[in-house]
Amino acid sequence: MARDQQLKERWNAIVAKLSHKFADGEILDLDGIIYLIGVQELGQLHRRFKKDEKVNLMHIAICRLLEPYGYYEFDFFDDQGWPHYKVKAELPNLKAGEQSVLMKEAVVNYFLEKEFIS
Repeated sequence: MARDQQLKERWNAIVAKLSHKFADGEILDLDGIIYLIGVQELGQLHRRFKKDEKVNLMHIAICRLLEPYGYYEFDFFDDQGWPHYKVKAELPNLKAGEQSVLMKEAVVNYFLEKEFIS
């Protein structure tokens, strides 16, 4: 199977499973999935987050997702349990479509690692 087709199928499987579980069947977009990953990585699943915390959750997720690509490295947890990352390499200048593909690939790899999909 072509790499692009496999990525698409795995992405669609993730969207379907997460949308069913967390969005009452509404289709989650990439940002919604990144947010959920941030909540998962923080580990504070049963609380409400303020607007600035939601932005921070997405940042946590992006750092975690791009860590295997060598862009970020986990640094420490602060006294409130929030993970912090340091930049290891600057992200390349990518077009919007290329950014989307990179993030979808990183999300797929994340959920493969977590054995959420196969």
